[in-house]
Amino acid sequence: MKVAVTFIAAAVMAVGESAAQQTKDGPAGPPATRPSSGVAATARYTEAGLNAGFKRFPVRILPEGTVPLHVQILLDRAGFSPGIIDGAWGANAARALSYFAAPEGGGGKTTPAPVSAITAEMYQRLKAAAGPATAVKRYKVTAADLSGPFVEIPENVYRQAKLRCLCYSSPAEAIAERFHISARLLAQLNPRARLDRLAPGTTLLVPNVDNEAEASASDTMVVARLVVSRTGFWTQAQDESGRVIFHFPSTLGGGFDPSPIGNLKVVSVSESPAFRYQPALFAEVPDSEPQALLPPGPNSPVGRVWIGLSKKHYGIHGTSSPETIGYATSHGCVRLTNWDALQLALLVEYGTPVVFR
Repeated sequence: MKVAVTFIAAAVMAVGESAAQQTKDGPAGPPATRPSSGVAATARYTEAGLNAGFKRFPVRILPEGTVPLHVQILLDRAGFSPGIIDGAWGANAARALSYFAAPEGGGGKTTPAPVSAITAEMYQRLKAAAGPATAVKRYKVTAADLSGPFVEIPENVYRQAKLRCLCYSSPAEAIAERFHISARLLAQLNPRARLDRLAPGTTLLVPNVDNEAEASASDTMVVARLVVSRTGFWTQAQDESGRVIFHFPSTLGGGFDPSPIGNLKVVSVSESPAFRYQPALFAEVPDSEPQALLPPGPNSPVGRVWIGLSKKHYGIHGTSSPETIGYATSHGCVRLTNWDALQLALLVEYGTPVVFR
């Protein structure tokens, strides 16, 4: 999960499912100031404390610590993604909880009221939606986790183009993304582990969230429509009645490169695509700069999956910088965490309506 690379601030073209499919997006721009950023660095967690749940209500949601981390994990499992799980209560988690708590998932155009405390009824609903598994679990590192390939990602786009893949930079980065967790929180949960020297058999405490090997049946449904909020910074999957069944924090366009508005549709889905850097598509990049073909990988500027839309150059995709989702701006495309983008790709098909508002 790399910090955004400012050198890749221009267009790329998906190469794979459709060689003509272009995107105006690149990697994340500079993140906006996050109110809770850095707060969770002081938190201390225990497996028993995180798995104990709540017994007395209402439960006030504090800026950091066991309560927000427990809720983030349950929201992730319930399909109302908080984005990256970091133990800090920010705007993404707050929006996810407010939509989960709203009647019918807040499928109307009115933004639900924020939730400052969790009631017993709300907590029971959240636990039912998240399933009976514990909040955190012990994960044993395998030889496959350490096999790579792992590469150091250079900042320069033309040096990136020379790599065989934009792969993870380390086993710890790969494991953190697998369990939807920030590198900082992975270290906090495992203070005695040498994350830079992991070995087979090392046991790590991680969020007990779905990963690619454990997709649930609900992940394979096809939703009626997607709704993207350009001001709320989210993407939602709705059923025919308008009920929100999945919620994903999103980075949207801004400034000179706003996201589209109106009714579009899904026209393609491509996993692990390569991308072409195209300076001519952006005013801030000299047209004289050469194009470059970037290899696929989780640290690609558009992540692990591309969902093409019916407006040329626009799509929904992953990111190399999940910590920026909801706190940055794109060049017009819709950017999600890699795991949310992969889940969303399972929920759509050719022709799925996408409403920008």
